[in-house]
Amino acid sequence: MKLKKLFIFLSIFICSLSYSQLKTIKNKTSYPFWINVPEKEKIEKQPILIFLHGKSLSGTDLNRVRRYGVLYAMDKGKKIPGIVIAPQLAKGNWNPDKVLEVLEYVKKNYNVDESRIYVCGMSLGGYGTLHFAGKYPEKITAAVAICGGGNVKDACKLATIPLWIQHGNVDYIVPMSESKKIVEAIKKCDENANVTLTIIKGGNHSNVERLFHENAIYDWIFKQKR
Repeated sequence: MKLKKLFIFLSIFICSLSYSQLKTIKNKTSYPFWINVPEKEKIEKQPILIFLHGKSLSGTDLNRVRRYGVLYAMDKGKKIPGIVIAPQLAKGNWNPDKVLEVLEYVKKNYNVDESRIYVCGMSLGGYGTLHFAGKYPEKITAAVAICGGGNVKDACKLATIPLWIQHGNVDYIVPMSESKKIVEAIKKCDENANVTLTIIKGGNHSNVERLFHENAIYDWIFKQKR
């Protein structure tokens, strides 16, 4: 009986080593944020995935950030193979400098694989993703922007990194033309740019959230390496 109990204890302990630790970090950077760190970060460098939320999750209650997107998918059982960062915007638009501040804090305090740093976002977070990538393309490896848009003046910088831009064809909140416009600008700057535009048939501004619960985004993003 003692051996059986010991076996059960060891099994639970070993399994727990693969689990991640989700916690909040406040008052260290301009944006407070959630961070999820795999246990194996202690022994090997980990990639980073930054998730930027949309306007509806803005505020001062960090729990709002778990209502949809990457953290919500994780709460539903999705396993992310790396460090996940999810900052919260209080109001207004995402500031690329403040997103960078969060990234640099994590790089300084955790065991990070700097050749694999990714950012993704939806709606306002989709804009934030492309604004951040457009200002600091040398800081990240690849990006995914869903139902957002970008600044055409950033097109040539955006052309230097792999991008996957997705938009629903029945989005009446942020028109599909916003994603098409930035992709066209990137291609105009460099026709060989590694940018993919995916139009989601029947996708509106809300139901494209399901993409965070599927494997395609993560399979694509984590295989990119600088």
